[in-house]
Amino acid sequence: MRYDLVIFDNDGVLVDSEPLSNTVLAAYLTELGHPTTYEDSLRDYMGGALHRVHDTILERTGQRLPESFDTDFHARVFAAFARELKPVDGVGDVLAWLKESGTPYCVASSGSHERIRFGHGVTGLDRWFPEDRVFSAEDVGRGKPAPDLFLHAADVMGVPPERCAVVEDSPLGVQAARAAGMDVYGFTAMTPAAGLGPVTAGFGSMAELPDLLR
Repeated sequence: MRYDLVIFDNDGVLVDSEPLSNTVLAAYLTELGHPTTYEDSLRDYMGGALHRVHDTILERTGQRLPESFDTDFHARVFAAFARELKPVDGVGDVLAWLKESGTPYCVASSGSHERIRFGHGVTGLDRWFPEDRVFSAEDVGRGKPAPDLFLHAADVMGVPPERCAVVEDSPLGVQAARAAGMDVYGFTAMTPAAGLGPVTAGFGSMAELPDLLR
């Protein structure tokens, strides 16, 4: 194994949540008077923490989102997750392979701990991720594209950044991994490799990932 730690993004990498959450986000922003398409939401917010939505709307319109925005958005997203959320196809096999090979792994997500835990509970991925392997943008001062979250995860797991591999599916996440000095493997299910930025390698199926990490 080439790496001492594999750090997974969550949304779109472990759980197939990006279509659900961005559909909900686009509809809710539009409802609040900020017309947003699904494509707009993917382009502007995919991979970022929720404060990015607040900052972008304020910068573009001079208006603040309602104080209840985060709570209401999460309620809508969790309802969609409960109905439809699935694990990314093949990710269970990758996690089993890492465990069998004795390679440490964790998740570092722009989402809240509550969102990560809810999604893992719905999809059964909670069996792979005990509390000490779950890291959220809530744990650091800045979310992606800043490197803080990945550096924090590596530090807690006791692995130097240069010995870490990050698995990401968003340009913001790729930027963060690169800024942290880590190799990054781009999952292209939602975004073509050319749109992700400077990845170490791109892959379209989880079945390809073990060979890339070896």
